[in-house]
Amino acid sequence: MSFCSLYRTSPNLIQESMFKSIEPEVAGGFGEETILDTTVHPPVVYQLHYEFQGWLQNDILEAFPCFIVTENLKEAIFNFRLKGAEFENVIVSTSYEFKQMHPKTILPRFSWMKIFGKVGKDDFGISDNFKLVISEKAYNLLTHFNISAADIKDYA
Repeated sequence: MSFCSLYRTSPNLIQESMFKSIEPEVAGGFGEETILDTTVHPPVVYQLHYEFQGWLQNDILEAFPCFIVTENLKEAIFNFRLKGAEFENVIVSTSYEFKQMHPKTILPRFSWMKIFGKVGKDDFGISDNFKLVISEKAYNLLTHFNISAADIKDYA
């Protein structure tokens, strides 16, 4: 079933009454081509290079304060017209350890998901304590992807 037909046939996917905080899988960190300003908190990232050290095949990943998503998830976010995020290119590489542990793994394409939305209003936002907060609509969409390593809690 396509995500568009899922949207049409499942009205419960569009409820927007509750919000959740989500801490996605951390499958790596900043690679050497990342350009950032660490004189402020959180750091401002101008160019993101995500270097994988492991991967549990989740579709949304974190390297504080950045998030990356698979191209499939990015397309679904567009199709569902979720608000509060925009996408940019990310440089992706794998560490020596990753290559040793996962020699046959081919990574999918990823995009940098930059969050600009307001918590409690948009589908994606960043809380005062720098947590990703998502709407119920966004959460319902994410449950159709691999988010098994994410820590998800109700946001009050």
